[in-house]
Amino acid sequence: MRSITVDLGERSYPIHIGSGLLQNIGARCVEAGYPVRSPLLLVSDSSVAPLYLADLESRLREHGYTVVSHIIPSGEASKSLTSYEEIMTTAIKAGLDRSSAVIALGGGVVGDLAGFVAATYMRGIGFMQIPTTILAHDSSVGGKVAVNHPLAKNMIGAFYQPSMVLYDLDTLSTLPQRQVSSGLAEVVKHGLLVDRDFAYWCREHASELLELNPEALGYALERGCSIKADVIAVDEREQGLRAILNLGHTIGHAIEAVSGYGVVLHGEAISIGMAGAALLAHKLGRDKSIYEETVSMLSSLSLPVTLPSHYDEDELMAAMMHDKKFKEGKMTFVIPNSIGSVSIINDVSETAVREVLTQLKKEGSPW
Repeated sequence: MRSITVDLGERSYPIHIGSGLLQNIGARCVEAGYPVRSPLLLVSDSSVAPLYLADLESRLREHGYTVVSHIIPSGEASKSLTSYEEIMTTAIKAGLDRSSAVIALGGGVVGDLAGFVAATYMRGIGFMQIPTTILAHDSSVGGKVAVNHPLAKNMIGAFYQPSMVLYDLDTLSTLPQRQVSSGLAEVVKHGLLVDRDFAYWCREHASELLELNPEALGYALERGCSIKADVIAVDEREQGLRAILNLGHTIGHAIEAVSGYGVVLHGEAISIGMAGAALLAHKLGRDKSIYEETVSMLSSLSLPVTLPSHYDEDELMAAMMHDKKFKEGKMTFVIPNSIGSVSIINDVSETAVREVLTQLKKEGSPW
């Protein structure tokens, strides 16, 4: 087992990464400080629940816990206020108290939604993340929890740290290949941000990562989580450094909003957004090799790097105007200076962004 600590003083918490970790879920809940007398709420989705939920419930009950479960439909569309209200109803009817906890079993949608429930039920109860996707190695760490509004992704949310992240690599074996690639977008992103060697390592070991080689994947997830944990420890609430984690997300979130949440997977949208950020960097004077290397790395992981030709640029621009990073008529972008180094630029013009969108369509065939 690989373990990392997110250092936030009294609110520090461990990330455990390894195989077979769910077999000891009862002991992990005790380690997290959840008393047996208080009910636990398991939140999962219709894809993950049939695979792991019954076993998890059984192991928790064997340990003495009272468990109630809530299953949402799989997909980004479930990250809504409607789903939030339904889970809250389940929690209230189950009699969750201030010492109870919400356990998120699933990918980023489940984690974000369950975390927002935990943050707001009785003004905050325990929260454990059990990510079952590669993508969720990013979303499960750092305490950002939210639901979507039809006009903007993650607009309704909070900062609320889990008490533990339990990452059982065995749960990744059932992922479809497209989900594997999507998750690896956020893995290589961490290298593009601050670790040049790791970014190139991801390209060199792309085939092993795509095949879910346990040694390669364990290292990649540990390194990705470690990079994010270091950033969170410095800037928990995104007042400065943490904003670098948004590399690719301004364009990426717009793609998700315009396409309809779930049509384009999150990692796919962020991959296109990172290619766009590298193009914008070239437009702002950086060397074009940054774009070429970024595209090479993303392509090696079977990720898209161009915009489908039918996407309307006006709709994408409008979606970006609703983004939390749009202020006073200017757009904020994370821009690469080189592979492994980025800057936050707060005054990017709409004209430059529109030109990048146009070029993203021309750079290659629609995927």
